[in-house]
Amino acid sequence: MRGWRKMRSFLMSDEELGKKDDDHKLVGGARQRHSPSWQPSRGPPRRSIKRIGLVLAVALVVYLFVHNIPKLGPDDRMRRPEYARVPGRPASRLGHSSTENVMHPPDPDAQAQTRILAPDTTERNFNGPFKFLNLASTLQAISNLRGSQPENKNILFAAASLKSAATLLPMACQMGLGTRNYVHFALLGRTSIRMQQLWDINGIDKSCIIIFHDARPNYAEISTDGRLEKSVFRGLHHIHNYMHPQVIIVDGTNNEETFFTRGLKQHLKVSKTSLIELPRFAPKSLDWITRLDSAALRMWNTIKIDILIQATPKSSGSLIRLLRSLSTADYTSSAIPHITIELPYQIDTNTKRFLDSFVWPPSHVSNPTNERYISLRRRLSRQKSTEEEASTRFFESFWPAQPQKSHVLVLSPHAEVTPQYFNCKSKVTKLIHDRSNRILADLKYTLLEYRYSDMSRFHNWGQHLFGISLEQPSTTLDGEKLFNPPLFQHPEEISAEGTPNPFLWQTPTSSAVLFLGDKWMELHDFVSRTMQVKENSDVVPTLLSEKLVSKQHPSWLEHALRLARVRGYWFLYPGKEVAEHVAAVHGELYDIPEEYTGFKTSVSDDASDEAVGNIRQKVRWAPEVQLSSLSVLDALPNDGNLWPLTALPIADWQGTEVSPQDFRTRSYEYEVLFKGSVGRCDAETGKGQKAYETASTQDLFCNLP
Repeated sequence: MRGWRKMRSFLMSDEELGKKDDDHKLVGGARQRHSPSWQPSRGPPRRSIKRIGLVLAVALVVYLFVHNIPKLGPDDRMRRPEYARVPGRPASRLGHSSTENVMHPPDPDAQAQTRILAPDTTERNFNGPFKFLNLASTLQAISNLRGSQPENKNILFAAASLKSAATLLPMACQMGLGTRNYVHFALLGRTSIRMQQLWDINGIDKSCIIIFHDARPNYAEISTDGRLEKSVFRGLHHIHNYMHPQVIIVDGTNNEETFFTRGLKQHLKVSKTSLIELPRFAPKSLDWITRLDSAALRMWNTIKIDILIQATPKSSGSLIRLLRSLSTADYTSSAIPHITIELPYQIDTNTKRFLDSFVWPPSHVSNPTNERYISLRRRLSRQKSTEEEASTRFFESFWPAQPQKSHVLVLSPHAEVTPQYFNCKSKVTKLIHDRSNRILADLKYTLLEYRYSDMSRFHNWGQHLFGISLEQPSTTLDGEKLFNPPLFQHPEEISAEGTPNPFLWQTPTSSAVLFLGDKWMELHDFVSRTMQVKENSDVVPTLLSEKLVSKQHPSWLEHALRLARVRGYWFLYPGKEVAEHVAAVHGELYDIPEEYTGFKTSVSDDASDEAVGNIRQKVRWAPEVQLSSLSVLDALPNDGNLWPLTALPIADWQGTEVSPQDFRTRSYEYEVLFKGSVGRCDAETGKGQKAYETASTQDLFCNLP
């Protein structure tokens, strides 16, 4: 009653308030009493109607103001989207063990009942508020997929164009067949096609394990491009909150809608999600991404690979061929690698002319900044380099900015690589691409799987993986005997005969090999410390003076082999069939490294056939190599899936197959020997022993700071 009195006093005029006070005045210390016949006076009817109308008018203004708040601001992208709950079956908990409601959202009949149809008009001028009518049910159904956590197994394919959807759906289905990821597909944009029609057109059935999300707004057909751009941003933003996809995969060609691309870029600026833009013919050239898990794909735009080439005198033909093969590749799906070329003092005329006109990145690669990703370094001294000088100059040519993400690909001038992408219009151009550079596809696939996948992190493969080779040498490092790779034994076929699949070898190669960034830093530190030991020692330790690597290889390879032996590291080598599709080493144009130019390789007149054969083997005389043009997965065994590193056979540095236990034992024995003779560590007392640190070898040298 007290509140009602205050409200009456607010609505009454001053005159009425005065009358109210007079009515309540006390007479003789008591309130005035009314006669039994007293009746309350009635106010004028017009005044009451006026008050009621005023209240209704104020209420109407407040309602209209609150209801139309989104229209008052210039940018309403950040408003929380509205969803209409689609009637139908309750969303089940999704997973690979059950496919119910995975591919199919709510029933088509229920979906049609809640779908707001656009008016019969072709004008696209609607710019009203957003409502996502079919998104809430599917997002709520994935609550058990750890979408609230930043790291999970969710992969999102997204499209607004039906042509782009037709490109993405086969790859999404292929990825969904595995058990490594939860695959989602989101349809955004203007199209009014029903999801069932989309499945029928693209041949999608229940065998395709995909979780579909309809993220199209209401009135999409008559919406402006600006409204659809904002709806893409808001739809992806809400999907991100529920799902946290590790990577978003889209069609990177002109088939995709412009408003979708703009809205996607705005979303990526906020979410920082990795993006894979599939180039043309991606189902053939990049089909291997369907084999990777979410942890590996998350690193797609993070890893960086630099190329390091150490040219030798009189090797213009080999260097030109290598650079041309690199130029013919299509790098639309990968970051452009930076090339560093180490040149000798003497450069022939053909090499000078070619380098003057050489453009990197190639003209067919988008380069908005017009920056040149190439560095030429020419040696200053005219004299022939010594082994230590050549090694020092080589290791100083590269330093990883981020050791866990930056790696270096070392290529010899007499190597040639094959293409990873076909983007050609004529048969002649296609043939050139087929014989050029598929290197990044094979290399990136292997690197992502063996370095960044969940299985790699679980088994800690990166601890012993020194690098990845792209070729399979025919001889051991000493050049004395042919190398027969260990045969792969299928884990489930013990009695079956081994096959020439990928293998692990303790020996590095100098022709075509990728060094991991943290291992390169460790090698850099190792070489620096061993050089200091030589300078401080009156007698160089035997382990540092012995020559195990043939002089047909550059001198820096000796240091890499020594570190691999003391740490128990190995290099991953491809099988014979895969190596033929990735890289080739041309022995017909082989040149001795500059530091060993005095090494005799000529054959005397009275030399035997066996001696001639041995010398030809040492200098890698070989016929011209023809590279194959098969796709990556066609060349790989095991249906394109990479075998676990723990299942691959291991060979020691001499080329002999050993068991993992024997490999670790030999590495430990060599480490103890190295610490005692080179590092001068006391194994019994442990005096001067230092702790192990990543990318450092300080624990091997007790006598150095």
